[in-house]
Amino acid sequence: MAIPEPFEPDDTDTGDDSAFNGADGLRKIIHVDMDAFFASVEQRDNPDLRGKPVAVGGSSGRGVVAAASYEAREFGVRSAMPSVTAKRKCPNLIFCKSRFDVYREVSEQIRAIFNHYTPHVEPLSLDEAYLDVTEDRHGIGSATAIAQAIRRDIREVTKLTASAGVSYNKFLAKLASDQNKPDGLCVIRPGMGAAFVQSLPIRRFHGVGPKGAEKMARLGIETGADLAQKDRAWLSAHFGSFGDYLYRAARGIDLRPVRTNRIRKSIGGERTFHEDISADDELRETLERIIEIVWDRIAAKQAKGRTVTLKLKFNDFQIATRSRSQPQPVSDKAQFAQVARAILEDEMPLPMPIRLMGLTLSNLDREDGGADRREGDAQLPLL
Repeated sequence: MAIPEPFEPDDTDTGDDSAFNGADGLRKIIHVDMDAFFASVEQRDNPDLRGKPVAVGGSSGRGVVAAASYEAREFGVRSAMPSVTAKRKCPNLIFCKSRFDVYREVSEQIRAIFNHYTPHVEPLSLDEAYLDVTEDRHGIGSATAIAQAIRRDIREVTKLTASAGVSYNKFLAKLASDQNKPDGLCVIRPGMGAAFVQSLPIRRFHGVGPKGAEKMARLGIETGADLAQKDRAWLSAHFGSFGDYLYRAARGIDLRPVRTNRIRKSIGGERTFHEDISADDELRETLERIIEIVWDRIAAKQAKGRTVTLKLKFNDFQIATRSRSQPQPVSDKAQFAQVARAILEDEMPLPMPIRLMGLTLSNLDREDGGADRREGDAQLPLL
């Protein structure tokens, strides 16, 4: 059976997507993702950087890449990569210091554009969000046309480009937004979701890292179509609770609503390694890189929390988490780093190599002074 190609509209497309909202109640979801956001802001504000490989982050010592321009990505430079590695891959790489005050200001401009088109906006970070546009508040006519209008407004207001995916659920919309990057638009219509997902390499599935893809390859799973051939019991036997997600994802199923103004339970990130690590010095160095990136996220959200948690996934896929709570909210990066280092030191030497390390700040304070204990965000991948 031929796999249908995702629809790629041009500027004149009217986007008749009435099938998104038929009797079955399908939603119209847009996922908008800014293109190389931090690096693009730096290139916008400094014309000398345009067309050149740019990385945002520290350039020496234990510095890490927070973002990379598309010119840098052509050399294999990626976010969360050690700066020394990035420089080795791209000798002409230009480093810029992070300017989170500027990134937040631009993000607020983008958020205002989203809110013009729909009140149903679920931000994921400074540079991406889900929008539910099932209700066409301005009578534009289609989710496709709304996505085009949003991308046009972002370009006019910020002089930056955004990619967007349009579909009937969040999982498919996010896959679509990545399909035609940079500055692209992709629509996955009702009836196309399963075929589209099954045409993808398994590595495109969110949550499947390099090691996970290797394990799946050993089990004969390299594409979404391979995955769709496995039943729920088989997947649960080989992947535990993750198997249920894989079963649904392989069929393009996602029932999660867009959650407006959701309350965060934690802010953090985790990194999956291409090679397992176990040496104490390497563990410490990895933790320092994760501290840098996670604290940037905490600072960007102006969050305050009392509990620091270290997550370790061993090479046998067992997971260990260790937490320490403070009597008062963690006040600055130095305190956050001190607590994280102490947790790791207490665990070393590790009983076996690890394939993933993560760090979160939780038990967040609300503006009214109470601690937030409602369910919120999972950790975001750093790679």
